[in-house]
Amino acid sequence: MEKPLVLITGVGRSVGIGAGIARQLASDGWDIAINYWPSYDLKMPSSTFPSDLESLIAELTAAGAQVIAVPGDLAQVDTAKTIFDTIAKNKRVASGLILSHCESVNSGILDTSLESFEQHFAVNVRASWQLIREFALQVPSEGGRIVALTSDSIVNNLPYGASKAALDRIVLAASRELAHLHIVSNVINPGPVDTGWMSEAVRTACLSRQPSGRLGTPADTANLVSFLFSDRGAWINGQLLKSDGGFSA
Repeated sequence: MEKPLVLITGVGRSVGIGAGIARQLASDGWDIAINYWPSYDLKMPSSTFPSDLESLIAELTAAGAQVIAVPGDLAQVDTAKTIFDTIAKNKRVASGLILSHCESVNSGILDTSLESFEQHFAVNVRASWQLIREFALQVPSEGGRIVALTSDSIVNNLPYGASKAALDRIVLAASRELAHLHIVSNVINPGPVDTGWMSEAVRTACLSRQPSGRLGTPADTANLVSFLFSDRGAWINGQLLKSDGGFSA
């Protein structure tokens, strides 16, 4: 029997949350389609952790997953359709969609440029809406699952935080608008997860607010995604779930 296929966006480095989710879902019996865009990874502070997509694909394949890797710049208006066209050319349809991509460049109300603002909304909002739409147009008759990753970061992080808030609303709307397609949609706020972007000062500050005494890991987020994508998680729909070890309490 063919395994279900999940598309995970924003997977470029093995230390990232998207990669952690891919590992978990592969072990749960999913085939994996990966969207990645190396030029974005290279411009971020976490670029000190180099892209190792080939080794991640080998790891997922060893776990028993068929892997479809699709590069694509989600700032471009035709990328979402191209990704799903590639999946279709592989004679597959996606039963799951994980939105873990983002544009994230810090700036505040006074120093955000128009170009940066529009780039954040193109990637974090427009592309996410387009991906959800393309997913819904091809979802199998038994339905599917959507999970998006969000953040509460907004102070001195205006375009990122505002665009993530818009993403939340779209995904939660999908839980009602796409109900006739048997699609279940939720949002996860994982809190601060150090995937290479934290300075020592940021890490110390986050730890001081963390009741659990440690920072979150990609595996922590992946565990919740695994549950939401299982039969046991089918009744959770239209929710913004904080899975942050108590950071937001």
